[in-house]
Amino acid sequence: MVQVIWLVLGVLGMFSAGYLGYSRYLANFVDLEEERTTPAHKHEDGQEYVPSKKPVLLGHHYSSIAGGAPIVGPITAALVWGWVPAVLWVAIGNPLMGAVHDFMSLSGSIRHEGKSIGSIIGTYLGERGKNRLLWFAFLTIILVVAVFALVVGIVLDAYPQAATASIIYIGLALIFGVYLYQLDLPFIPGTVAFVSAVFAGVWIGVQYPLALFPAVGDASYPAGTLVVFASSGAWLPGAELFNPNIAAWIVVVLLYAFVAAVLPVWTLLQPRDYLSSFLLYAGVGGALLAIIVGTVFGTAAEPLTVNTQAYYGFWGSDVASFALMPLFPLLFITIACGTISGFHSLVSSGTTAKQLDKETDARLIGYGGMLGEGLLATVALCTVVLVADVAASGGIGLALPNFATGGGVIFTSFGIPTSYGAPFMALVLVSFLLTSTDTAARLGRYMLEEIVETPETTTQSVAANRYFSTGVQVALAYLLVTSGRWEDLWPLFGGANQLLAALALLTATVWLANWDEAKQLVSTGVPMVVMASITVLGLLWLALYQNIAVKLLDSAWRADATVLDLIGTSLQIVIAFVLVGLALSLVRMGYSNIQRVRTGGEVAAADGGEPSEPSDD
Repeated sequence: MVQVIWLVLGVLGMFSAGYLGYSRYLANFVDLEEERTTPAHKHEDGQEYVPSKKPVLLGHHYSSIAGGAPIVGPITAALVWGWVPAVLWVAIGNPLMGAVHDFMSLSGSIRHEGKSIGSIIGTYLGERGKNRLLWFAFLTIILVVAVFALVVGIVLDAYPQAATASIIYIGLALIFGVYLYQLDLPFIPGTVAFVSAVFAGVWIGVQYPLALFPAVGDASYPAGTLVVFASSGAWLPGAELFNPNIAAWIVVVLLYAFVAAVLPVWTLLQPRDYLSSFLLYAGVGGALLAIIVGTVFGTAAEPLTVNTQAYYGFWGSDVASFALMPLFPLLFITIACGTISGFHSLVSSGTTAKQLDKETDARLIGYGGMLGEGLLATVALCTVVLVADVAASGGIGLALPNFATGGGVIFTSFGIPTSYGAPFMALVLVSFLLTSTDTAARLGRYMLEEIVETPETTTQSVAANRYFSTGVQVALAYLLVTSGRWEDLWPLFGGANQLLAALALLTATVWLANWDEAKQLVSTGVPMVVMASITVLGLLWLALYQNIAVKLLDSAWRADATVLDLIGTSLQIVIAFVLVGLALSLVRMGYSNIQRVRTGGEVAAADGGEPSEPSDD
């Protein structure tokens, strides 16, 4: 039997080589200087541009990028195609593609006044290129908010202990923001006190679980669970797809995301991310250490060995609704964020670049932060190969019993009972998800504001309003969640997310080409071509086969479909085709720009307007 520790050591070896070698090369390649003034200092406003200590910003950045995708994606991929292809894609792709993507997005943004990748590409491709990328990003954000809100709802339903603990640490974050930024009290003593309170919240959650509606059917909650509403809740939209408790938590999460997105960054977003990062470090780092300790000293409750097949074949195993999926290209968009994620480019250029204290911090936060997400994916893979629990319901049901239960088994290496270890790992998953959900909603607001720019009409003023723009994306996300199935939304989210990563790499490549004609474009150009090819094929498969051939052209499916089924399927097809069209047009525009620059031609705006001036850097 293969021991799980070999998965961990293999990934750690690849990641260490990437950070010690490749990231150092990239830092010199883009000429990071500690003395150069960053946008956070140049445009400091106490709202969005806030210089932050490196550990605080690393916590915020890591919490924001490390959502549920690097947990759910690798687990699903390991059960469908086997753990070997999943581990290989994480171990090789992350340091060579994902970490490069994050680092270059952050570096490019700080060299362009903290602007988003949409504004950066607009500098070189004109207003049309900028708006196409921003609209692409906005559509992706809606999918991110929808998918993560759904996953949070399912996690909180399965583990009511995590619901109580989550509410506690959100409240603590609000207080910590006042403590740190309004009262200007000592940082280190405050960190110790509030982090201790967060971990105490985990114990309180185990003692006093929380649910919004009673359990349905054969399901049950832990003893002592507080149920807020006595009614069945069957009237809630989405209750028939999931259950009333999940449907209610989805509403709560989206309302929370709305509030967090419109508040100043110091109020909730940054302090909550910083505090929750300690949960995340404990979950990821603790699990990796527990695997080593449990293997070396034999202290785990169960043998830490691989219990799943290494490879199920190109078309995968018959795992519930995820049957007959081609490894290429769907493996890559299923694993998604564990290896590379376009959402990270929005975080790097949308919030992190506005808070970076020193340019040299970008190496640890950008490149190192993505390696941290790869470690989370590795922990997820370790939990699934240990437990190998295939839920009959498929979909997200593949992730929960493996990550929480497997994580609980791993933590028995430290003598922690599974009754505490499993809810703790569920809380870790919720922490990742909540931070990504509210950050996504905030980034979506930025996208619309950048599209509108300076409002000149009443309609533009309304669209640029932070409450309206945030409300629009939350409402659309809710429509997607309540009218679609998990197995449809997840691949669509993964495809859109990975294709956005290709466009972010395109943006970095165009920036480098315009910066200096001697700059090599291999580091960003090759990953861009690879990801663009994979994701376009993946989205076309989802639209043409999974939605049109299997559903709309099937008379039996149409006969049983509800109005919401038809709306959800049609919306997914439209989104897939729109995303592919926007991406291909941007790739064509970017390639034309690079050709002009490298052949000594004029760098003209792609929309036929005035020529765009390349960055002085």
